[in-house]
Amino acid sequence: MLQGHLARSWDVRDKGFSLAGQDCILEPLCFPEHLCGSAPLASSSDGHPVTCSLCSDSFPASEKDQLLKHMVLYHKLVIADVKLIADFPRYMLYWKKRFTEQPITDFCSVIKTNSEGPVEQQEHYFLLCDALPEDRILRELLQQRRLEGVLDQQQKERDDTTFHRACMFCNEEFTGNRSSLLNHMAKEHSFSIGLPDNIFFCSEFLDTLECKLENMQCLYCEKIFRDKTTLKDHMRKKQHRRINARNHEYDRFYVINYLELGKTWEEVQSEDDRELFEDEDDDWSDWQAHPVYAVCLFCEQQAETMEKIYTHMEETHEFDLHKLKTDLSLKFYQQVKLVNYIRHELHQCRCYCCQEKFETKEELVQHLVNTGHVMQLPEISHWDQPQYYFPTYENDALLTALSDSESESEGPNPSSEVPVIAEDISNLKVIKQTSVLNKLGRAEPQGRSGVGSRVSSAW
Repeated sequence: MLQGHLARSWDVRDKGFSLAGQDCILEPLCFPEHLCGSAPLASSSDGHPVTCSLCSDSFPASEKDQLLKHMVLYHKLVIADVKLIADFPRYMLYWKKRFTEQPITDFCSVIKTNSEGPVEQQEHYFLLCDALPEDRILRELLQQRRLEGVLDQQQKERDDTTFHRACMFCNEEFTGNRSSLLNHMAKEHSFSIGLPDNIFFCSEFLDTLECKLENMQCLYCEKIFRDKTTLKDHMRKKQHRRINARNHEYDRFYVINYLELGKTWEEVQSEDDRELFEDEDDDWSDWQAHPVYAVCLFCEQQAETMEKIYTHMEETHEFDLHKLKTDLSLKFYQQVKLVNYIRHELHQCRCYCCQEKFETKEELVQHLVNTGHVMQLPEISHWDQPQYYFPTYENDALLTALSDSESESEGPNPSSEVPVIAEDISNLKVIKQTSVLNKLGRAEPQGRSGVGSRVSSAW
């Protein structure tokens, strides 16, 4: 699956760009309430320049986004789930070597955009993702090596007896092992950042916290105060002498975040909790569901139920999705593509009917109402494209409310030309014979077998 990388716009955090007047699409957007920064975890190659896998261009490690733009613009290459790659420079170096050995199509899925449009407007993108066993094993190996480095650093800090630092609350100085200071803050000031053995880069972690206090910022609610006295009173009275667990800036200082690829400490901890209580009787009497909020297509209005958000769009914006579905006989996947298309155009401040551009989204919405374009769509070939299968926004609850039409429930329409992404199992024997894995297996050196040995030998 594409993970939405071809149909997700370069996010509101300064990630938008265009090529020859066309919008290029790379990463998922986030609704305003979901925006949160996530500091990168430690990497064994931090600070080294990163070279493109398909040419000689290189970029500083801090400008990874520029490299990703470069690969899409000039090579049409998209890498899925980049944020889960433990050592991005080494990942790129590995694939640079492999792309010189075999064609890129042996490794990447090929996606054709604007498939219903003129040939000159069609483009082929290449997706590199962990659906390829070689890529998955490479990612796991990089993750394992990063974890080994983290554990080595953790052990060094455990054994370090040269630690020297003053308490950030009372200025009492501590020399020897870091645990003496951390235990002091937990016992005397009721401030704990966790067990010493669960933390590494401890000095940098404490520097980060002290900097916030120097800037009169509460460590928990992160509000700014006018002076230190007011800040101290606030943290004492509100019991805010702890860090904000939702601030992902702190993730890189906790070993638990490096244990399993793609999982945060919250997910790992929840699994541990389930194991602790697996033998207990299930009791769901006090369970409460967390509502999933749907966001309006045209504004930031949210609602706990789909009925409310549909009613809001009809009454406030004169947009009736149910009517469009009925009038155009839209099937499920067409509804998905239509919603994602409208989301994309509105994010670009462009009318999805006449393609006129505006400075702000508010001006665009007013234009839609004044011109009556709210319920007018362009030709179906304009938005019924494969790239709109994938969500423009992460966790778009509006997509979960879409339903099949009555005609779909009766069975597929043999005359329909709407492409559906599905696993091709029409001829497994031919697929196995032509699989790239056969080439990888034959290329293995004497005494080694499987994709895993190839990836391991590359290091």
